[in-house]
Amino acid sequence: MTRKLLTLNAGSSSLKAALFEVDDGLCRRVMKAHADGLGVSPRFTVQDASGGTIAQIALTGAEGAFEAVMARVLAWADSTGPGLWAVGHRVVHGGRDHVGPEQVTSALLLDLDRLCSLAPLHQPHNLAPIRAIAAARPDLPQVACFDTAFHATMPPVATRFALPRVYEAAGVRRYGFHGLSYDYIAGRLTELDPVLAAGRVIVAHLGAGASLCAMQGGRSIDTTMGFTALDGLMMGTRCGALDPGVVLHLQRQMGLSAEAVEDILYKTSGLLGVSGLSSDMRVLQASDDPHAAEAVELFVYRIAREAGGLVSSLGGLDGVVFTAGIGENAPEIRAQVCERLAWLGLKIDPDANLANRPVISAPHSRVTVRVLPTDEEAMIAAQTLDALAGSD
Repeated sequence: MTRKLLTLNAGSSSLKAALFEVDDGLCRRVMKAHADGLGVSPRFTVQDASGGTIAQIALTGAEGAFEAVMARVLAWADSTGPGLWAVGHRVVHGGRDHVGPEQVTSALLLDLDRLCSLAPLHQPHNLAPIRAIAAARPDLPQVACFDTAFHATMPPVATRFALPRVYEAAGVRRYGFHGLSYDYIAGRLTELDPVLAAGRVIVAHLGAGASLCAMQGGRSIDTTMGFTALDGLMMGTRCGALDPGVVLHLQRQMGLSAEAVEDILYKTSGLLGVSGLSSDMRVLQASDDPHAAEAVELFVYRIAREAGGLVSSLGGLDGVVFTAGIGENAPEIRAQVCERLAWLGLKIDPDANLANRPVISAPHSRVTVRVLPTDEEAMIAAQTLDALAGSD
């Protein structure tokens, strides 16, 4: 029997959806939809499985409200055939206790609410569709798939802060994020290059949010993001790793409130803050503003610097995988990162890099370098199936 599975990835101004058909254990994406510009200029776009646009609708007035958009997404999912069987959601933070996909219950929602302060840009928006669907269709199974779960394999030494133990007992530790993307890449790399997947690999998830993950045998042993999604690399609007004394200085010496500091760190820093121009890498690369060039240089520098630390965690390096929006589509950034990592014996083929080929390392490079598209929707679908296995 063919069943229909919906995946949702909700952000502050967007809602991404994908529709999958499940039959005899096989899961096939059939359509995608997304609502973007929510709160500004909302529109609803429907695409086929390959990304071709089928329809695009401007939403006006009450149509652009979150509740109306959720109703539209559910109606779209229902219009394609049999009713929905289940819904899987991306949830950024699962904390210490949620290390695998879980069917949503009221108790789980309460737990996840408590983590909103650790991911204020993401968690509240991730949970909103879960509540909306629970209210509209209480009998429809929903599954939460956590971005932190993939990093549950990190050793204790990689999760600890050098703080008094009482704070670690309260959950103040390194968690890591982008786990759905890393989980997908680990699986695909095993299919494409099992020898490399079994070795020491750094995966660079470079997009508006950016992080690195050190994998040994396809398992996370270290990553650049920590307690929150602010840590590690410079990002589109987030600062990345920062001396905590800066936060104290901003509050005590410059008189900023905690809310104002949070806004700076999450929303006006990173590429946007350094360039003073944009958080979009494409805009910065096309600009002749020297501040834009400085932002790009710092972005690359921080990636290479953090990668060096992860090489230490791995005890060597066999491969690098670039993924996500910048990682998959910005050959100039890949080339600059790899140039800074040349001391590891890493050398790319310029033609292969410009052509976005799957393998961009030169034949004589001691480190294999790959470009591999990520697919968080497919991973949400797979994890939802796992969580609901045997529940029919």
